[in-house]
Amino acid sequence: MIHILGKASSINVRKVLWTCAELQLDCVQTEYGSGTPHAVNTPEFLQLNPNGMVPVLRDGDVVLWESNTICRYLSNRYQPGTLLPESATQKAQVEKWMDWQATELNNAWRYAFMAMVRQSPDYRDLMAIERSIAQWNRMMGIVDQQLKKTGAWMAGEQFSLADIVIGLSLNRWKMSPIDRPHLAFVDAYEQRLMEREAYRLYGANGVA
Repeated sequence: MIHILGKASSINVRKVLWTCAELQLDCVQTEYGSGTPHAVNTPEFLQLNPNGMVPVLRDGDVVLWESNTICRYLSNRYQPGTLLPESATQKAQVEKWMDWQATELNNAWRYAFMAMVRQSPDYRDLMAIERSIAQWNRMMGIVDQQLKKTGAWMAGEQFSLADIVIGLSLNRWKMSPIDRPHLAFVDAYEQRLMEREAYRLYGANGVA
């Protein structure tokens, strides 16, 4: 049985839940993290993930952390070629956008999101907030241009893991109280995502 440790409101846990739903995998999810009955700083949890972060996947004897890695593992193990192409060239296109989301896009929105949504007292520099918003919007412009090229999904004509990670980032961008440019191809992409039940459950579910 696939066991996911992490609270369902976490954007990274939702990546894994969405992947499981797309692959039609049965899984059990247990709430871990702040505001849940299970802490992530216990010796038991730190043995699973020394970073003390969610999600953690347990699949038999396999224990994994890092959400994008978990999504890759599930796709490769249970339905190879479905969400992650078997062709090395096509797979690289999907993984390129997954890595970009985890590094460039996440780094762009982090300061503004922590300040304006999480309202963390550690993120109060107004100039840093403005820079973060500007960079966030620029990154979403890159998404818009990629969608203009493909006319469909992030890595081409087929829905893939790239769309799960970018789709959740899109939801966060749309739900955050910031000034955003109108991006026509991103808006059309959002409508395509909304046609997927798994996105409605784990992407556009009222959680940023």
